[in-house]
Amino acid sequence: MALDQIKNHNVEEIIFLWDFCGAAIAWILCASPVKVRAIWWNNDWDKSLITKFSLKEWSRLEIGFDVFDTIEIDNRKIFLSHYPMLAKSMGKSWDFDAVFYGHNHLKNKEFIWNCLVMNPGEIGAYKTWISNFAIYDTKTNDAEIIKVNNSITTNTQESQTKFKEIEYTFNKQKGHEY
Repeated sequence: MALDQIKNHNVEEIIFLWDFCGAAIAWILCASPVKVRAIWWNNDWDKSLITKFSLKEWSRLEIGFDVFDTIEIDNRKIFLSHYPMLAKSMGKSWDFDAVFYGHNHLKNKEFIWNCLVMNPGEIGAYKTWISNFAIYDTKTNDAEIIKVNNSITTNTQESQTKFKEIEYTFNKQKGHEY
């Protein structure tokens, strides 16, 4: 839904800051209408398959090698990080125009001196129940958080009741119980 919604904006590139959580999301991003740049997170399962997908000849997905990266777009120096603590430090460094991070799923936008430091929230709506993305304007060095229209989450009262009925628990794999 977010990919459909960005068609209404003049988006030239997507910077993916959320957890892949599995290869299915990577497959969707490979077929994105615009280039997608991503870095690794703490919930990126099956990195080998995600990497294999990104290396397909037709793929639009490019993945960095770590949980942070530095890029330059339109003469703007940008730091990408998984962790908020690292992001805030980089925002204070005077080395970057913008810093984007994720991890805690909480949308946040602030300026540290002239550096935009931002967490666009979460696109999966799992923890906050709200699906967001942000559009960054390199000309103004500012960004707008946009709510995904008609987003769906498994984190509703109805879903939680159903999960209890079928005794399903998120984030507990059988091998981790011991």
